[in-house]
Amino acid sequence: MKYPHIKSVEVKNNYNLKVIFDNDEIKIYDVAPLLSKSMFLPLTKTSFFKNIKIEKGGYAVSWNQDIDISEYELWKNGKSL
Repeated sequence: MKYPHIKSVEVKNNYNLKVIFDNDEIKIYDVAPLLSKSMFLPLTKTSFFKNIKIEKGGYAVSWNQDIDISEYELWKNGKSL
């Protein structure tokens, strides 16, 4: 199955992301459960967390070359609005 790509992302309160996909569906993804993993630990700094960007083609959101979340994960585990 082909998953929609990320069109836009907005940082919300409490480590939530509001993700709009290219099919215009909107989902809220809670990043908080990932913060216990060492890879995601830098995201606990609010200024770093807010520095999110969409990878080319809308295949992921990322904060740097080491920290990203795929469109599949955001789509599959995000809560629909």
